[in-house]
Amino acid sequence: MTSSEIRYRVGQAFDVHARSDDPDRVLVLGGIAFPGEVGLKGHSDADVIAHVCADALLSAAGLGDIGQMFPDTDPELAGADSVDLLRLAAEAVRESGWSPGNIDCSVVLDQPALAPVKFAMESKLSGAVGAPVSVTGRRTEGVGALGRGEGVVAWAVALVAR
Repeated sequence: MTSSEIRYRVGQAFDVHARSDDPDRVLVLGGIAFPGEVGLKGHSDADVIAHVCADALLSAAGLGDIGQMFPDTDPELAGADSVDLLRLAAEAVRESGWSPGNIDCSVVLDQPALAPVKFAMESKLSGAVGAPVSVTGRRTEGVGALGRGEGVVAWAVALVAR
């Protein structure tokens, strides 16, 4: 089978961001701000969910990763809205001849609870991608660095089709 005959591809991604020391940095996850919660370190808004979704999409389409497309050395991207970056990644996937099918993301953190905003996150992310995005929160039950709130981890898998 040649690469032009492949109808579906899958990409997976992992991302982790440490909590920020900046008391003014707001936590953003899945495009939703959590005022009063300690934000994450990063060049953009550090939305680990949007980042991992973009990485999975780009991987599925064979387009590298989010760091190649949106380098953290680009001053224009300082503080960028990561959902906008996800939208641009989805556009690049389409321009390369693939269509996003869906993305499934798992996020590991104990606080804040994602359940109250899960559907808002999924709606915002799905709108950016133009395909369904599901988000599932996982708890550490206080185990390890994540249980101590030192950071947030996310995994995602994306399907693209010709």
